Amino acid sequence: MADEPSDALVFFGATGDLAYKQIFPSLLGLVRDEGLNVPIIGVAKAGWNLDQLKTRAIDSLRHHGGADPKAMHQLLGLLHYVDGDYSDESTFSALREQLAQAKRPLHYLAVPPGLFATVAEALAKSGCSEGGRLVIEKPFGRDRATARTLSRLLSQHFVEKNIFLIDHYLGKEPVQSIVYTRFANSMFEPLWNRDHVSSIQITMAENFGVQDRGRFYDDTGALRDVLQNHMLQVLAHLTMDPPFGEEHEAMRDQKAALLKAVRPLEASDMVRGQYAGYQSVPGVRTGSTTETFVAVKLYIDHMFAGRGDPSHSMQVTRVGSGGPDQCLNA
Repeated sequence: MADEPSDALVFFGATGDLAYKQIFPSLLGLVRDEGLNVPIIGVAKAGWNLDQLKTRAIDSLRHHGGADPKAMHQLLGLLHYVDGDYSDESTFSALREQLAQAKRPLHYLAVPPGLFATVAEALAKSGCSEGGRLVIEKPFGRDRATARTLSRLLSQHFVEKNIFLIDHYLGKEPVQSIVYTRFANSMFEPLWNRDHVSSIQITMAENFGVQDRGRFYDDTGALRDVLQNHMLQVLAHLTMDPPFGEEHEAMRDQKAALLKAVRPLEASDMVRGQYAGYQSVPGVRTGSTTETFVAVKLYIDHMFAGRGDPSHSMQVTRVGSGGPDQCLNA
């Protein structure tokens, strides 16, 4: 990252599902393991106060963060809260007050992608972006055109080196372990190529439904929510060539090279479906065609350079996502 550490951490979407399942447990780990000791400011529009956010954090940590009373107490002592609409200037004026003397705040946007530009612009207008960093959660835009537009808008308000595009799925230990398992295993690595493996199946099956995320999910769908980010990242970890060097760019470059070798997806190689009961979830539009299940077949050409005939390809028979219910309209 930048030369100096951030002196405040702001996370938007503080009352949401991602914060409950991922962000609060991660903050606990930073406090416990890394000695994080800066103001942590949650921002959301929920009509809550600080005590209610702390109650939410405690419940989150009991279910997802593990029992650590000392670290939990320290984390709760660092928490602040701003309640307000992201399109309301007063929300960001209140945030500016909470930031006090912070000169290098980190702003983490765990909000729907349609709000990224709105929040970034409001941060700039209120002075909260000065010297700050911006962390963007997936999905980044809805397609290539909107992603490019969003990239231009963000660069107007933040220095490029201070903009971080992340996929929280890469923080999962099993995902991180894929690369080590492949390239540090002298028995396994020589066999993991197209000469010995003809196809791979990757499945992401969740044991919970849309729940209270109806409005977000209906605007996003399984393709944008998990396949084009989480699943393609796992695909890259499983099939890319080994990175050279220890810099982050080495890993990124090998992933990019691998994904460029994936053939464009054809409609005939995709199945979209919707689970029973989805349209009764609050926030879901009547007659919605948003997919809650998706499976695709991908082909990778010229994989593992220098190994075998480069005209060969590996078939990924399924990169899918879905839950435990029966599928409708697949």
